[in-house]
Amino acid sequence: MTRAPARRTNWAGNIAYRAARHHRPASVDELQVLLSVSRRVRPLGTGHSFNRLADTDGDQVSVAGLPLVFEVDPDQRQVTIAAGMRYGEVARPLHDRGWALANLGSLPHISVAGAVATGTHGSGERNGGLATAVRALQMVVPGGELVTLDRDRDGDTFDGAVVALGALGVVTRLTLDVVPTFDVRQHVYDDVPYDELIDGFDAVVSAAYSVSVFTDWRAPVRAQVWLKRRVDDRDQPSGEPPRDWLGGTLATGPRHPIARMSPEHCTPQLGEPGPWHERLPHFRLGFTPSSGDELQSEYLVGRGSAVDALRALAGLHDQVAPVLLTSEIRTVAADGLWLSPAYRRDSVALHFTWIADEAAVAPVVASVEQALAPFDARPHWGKVFRMEPRVVTDRYERWADFTALAQRFDPDGVLRNDLLLDYFARST
Repeated sequence: MTRAPARRTNWAGNIAYRAARHHRPASVDELQVLLSVSRRVRPLGTGHSFNRLADTDGDQVSVAGLPLVFEVDPDQRQVTIAAGMRYGEVARPLHDRGWALANLGSLPHISVAGAVATGTHGSGERNGGLATAVRALQMVVPGGELVTLDRDRDGDTFDGAVVALGALGVVTRLTLDVVPTFDVRQHVYDDVPYDELIDGFDAVVSAAYSVSVFTDWRAPVRAQVWLKRRVDDRDQPSGEPPRDWLGGTLATGPRHPIARMSPEHCTPQLGEPGPWHERLPHFRLGFTPSSGDELQSEYLVGRGSAVDALRALAGLHDQVAPVLLTSEIRTVAADGLWLSPAYRRDSVALHFTWIADEAAVAPVVASVEQALAPFDARPHWGKVFRMEPRVVTDRYERWADFTALAQRFDPDGVLRNDLLLDYFARST
């Protein structure tokens, strides 16, 4: 179950993990033994965090080797899965059985447990983050006890334990809500002028089930809008979309979010209908979406502040554009999960994919955060951000409750690393 680690890094390669030992237990029993004896543990998903959230100088553990679990309960409209499964591995068999998840992120390559724990999301004004699908979870907590929490039974504690940053236990199973399977059509509009985007923001983000707006912030600022419409949605326009919309033009060929890259790895566009799991992500499961040679940051602001926040960012285009690969704007519905960046407010997510140059990117990240400060922006927990801990935690009204919850499940701080101690210091 344990092997001496070679140099291990996250997906992007910007973090070299310091773990003394890496574990891939083959059973929950093995995981319980590890949690009963280790003094420092951090869970690791697919390594898509761009900061040291998964880092430790002790034991790093992946649950990808646990036995496969995939149990659909059609009466309860739920599926129970092994936490280490990737979304793409869940989606295909789920679709084959006539079911779907309500939403997906841009990458089907990420682990379900990792995405849930960090508050990762897709897009859509009425779509909550991926963690909102969680109905129950099972985890091994420090000391080795196997704990199950349920949305209906455990109420407030459950709301604190879903987006938990791996600070309560190592999740082994998740039960997710499902809906009947559905098909999606995807169209892209090129060269939407930024002023048109701002003036018509409500129309843009409500134009489809899932909407993504991409820009490189180069002057004159223009946007590419990806519209993902459910085929069965009678509230959405049917037939061929207009050639011109908000000053932009309907794409006549497939597109990639980064203009210079081939769209070969992207999900089908041009209005070709297909199952939800082959349209809601931007990238196909069978391809690596990029080399990982990049950094990422993301901030969520309240829906009512979105237009002002976007205007503020436009003023930084001279700083942002030289170190940017692409930027994405999405919407996320409010939820009640304590550490979710969309906690109790409908949100707009402002995402930045940067070049892989930390020295060049760091001052620009600081400028972006300063520009977004008036809007109480909450950073994505798994991305690059530079905000002072007190600034971040002040934006979560349940921060003290979560700190107490972490103390309750992990009184000796086994699961806490330097990053978590910065934001959720042990109670005294």
